[in-house]
Amino acid sequence: MPISGNQDLDEPATAQRPRFPALLLGIPALLFALITWQVVADGPLVRLDERVSRALVHPGGLSESLSDLGNLQVALPVLAVALGYVALRTRGTDRWWLPVIAAALAMALVPALIVPLKELTDRPGTPAVPPATGYYPSGHTATAAIAYGSATLLLLPRLRTPCARHALVTACVVLVLGTSYGLVRHGYHWPLDVVASWCLCAVLLSSLWLFLRRRTPPEQPGRP
Repeated sequence: MPISGNQDLDEPATAQRPRFPALLLGIPALLFALITWQVVADGPLVRLDERVSRALVHPGGLSESLSDLGNLQVALPVLAVALGYVALRTRGTDRWWLPVIAAALAMALVPALIVPLKELTDRPGTPAVPPATGYYPSGHTATAAIAYGSATLLLLPRLRTPCARHALVTACVVLVLGTSYGLVRHGYHWPLDVVASWCLCAVLLSSLWLFLRRRTPPEQPGRP
């Protein structure tokens, strides 16, 4: 049976829709699985990681201060302010609470995922910290990435100018990278601990972004 011209135009777009989310979620998930396998199996990537760590570790006041950006006492209030602001600005609209709940859920998933992974991998710390295990993946990195990243995703639709949006994204990236650098530089974590948390958080933040994108279409960025 012949297919109409409209169907010819619609089918490629429909077929392409699942690909982007699949790549967005699948690539970091695959990288996380690869790194975790190397950590558990004590593979060659772990030995490279240890050599890189020895070259980078140099404890100091700056690195310790940067690593503190991943503390719950610092990162969680930032997210709480963003949640409260968005809740106040959107209250009264249809299902206004969904984005707020979704971002809060992403934050709650951090300990729910990180703690079991630490126990399962049982990775020892660097020589710069007291002997212990449970350093993989980095909880501080995950806390910073999800708290600052979720706050950014919530606030972006509320900013009117590209300059303001770029500044917000840049601030988020600087905070997450600063935390990561401080953790590795001070010796609190191996580099792979941090990279694995990036991958895990990329999946969580991508999922949150896809959800928020459906809730707030580009042509309706929200109330001013």
